[in-house]
Amino acid sequence: MKIATSDFNVIKVFNNNIVLVYQASVEKILCEKGIGLGKHSGDSISRNALIEKTFFIKNKINKVNFHELVNSLDAEVIGLCEEIIYMISKELNEDLHEKVHISLIDHIAFTLKRLKNGDNIENPFLDEIETLFPIEFELAQKAATIIEDKTKIHIPDDEIGFITLHIYSARNERGLANTIKYAFVSNTIIKMIEDELNVKIDRKSLDYARFITHIRFAIQRILGNIPVKNKLVNTIKRKYDPCFKLAQKISKFVEGEFELKVVEEETAYLAIHIQRFKSNRLKKRKKVTF
Repeated sequence: MKIATSDFNVIKVFNNNIVLVYQASVEKILCEKGIGLGKHSGDSISRNALIEKTFFIKNKINKVNFHELVNSLDAEVIGLCEEIIYMISKELNEDLHEKVHISLIDHIAFTLKRLKNGDNIENPFLDEIETLFPIEFELAQKAATIIEDKTKIHIPDDEIGFITLHIYSARNERGLANTIKYAFVSNTIIKMIEDELNVKIDRKSLDYARFITHIRFAIQRILGNIPVKNKLVNTIKRKYDPCFKLAQKISKFVEGEFELKVVEEETAYLAIHIQRFKSNRLKKRKKVTF
């Protein structure tokens, strides 16, 4: 709990638990159960009030964009979103990037509007998102439950996937575009393997989870120019030649997407994962034949 050091002047009451205030020339979003009860714009909140969580939006552009949302969206929707942001921050025990107060609120508000009109957008990266960002996906599920309880609008899995991306982006300052790119690249690689091996990869399998995780960390290494050692490169090239050639195609695709060189050691590790998919396909065929 944090104790205020001077009185807060209320700018906007979003709901009983979330208020936008002005204190010592600084705007703040206060989160505390019942803090907005009976309050109106222009009222004061005592400096002795107990505050569970305080959010700040310091960047001028972000502050302008937030005020545009405040002026255009229903206060209850913003309050609901701020409660979700608080829940996420509390569950993670970490501060989120301040842009989340614009991006997540804008997304959820637009999502609710679409769903009311029966317009659901398919998320082509849902399986990849759930596997790549399991912590954020679980938080997005909790957020969906909160939204459903308050609005009585069902939040489908596709939308939970989109919320997951916003949460992950809020934890990492790369921004949403790069977060989506992770999912796009992973999805494309999986499809390349499925087409080449003529196999359907089970998105719920352990091999899939391992592979997607490998791709995620491989991309991070490539972007960070972090060297990787693989003494078995020549052995892998010889023993798994078709898979290594496919891995080379995938490496070329990754190079084109990120404009960075993929070293042969990374390609060799990729070939091992592809070989595992190939071996599993052959095992299944033998079982069917038998």
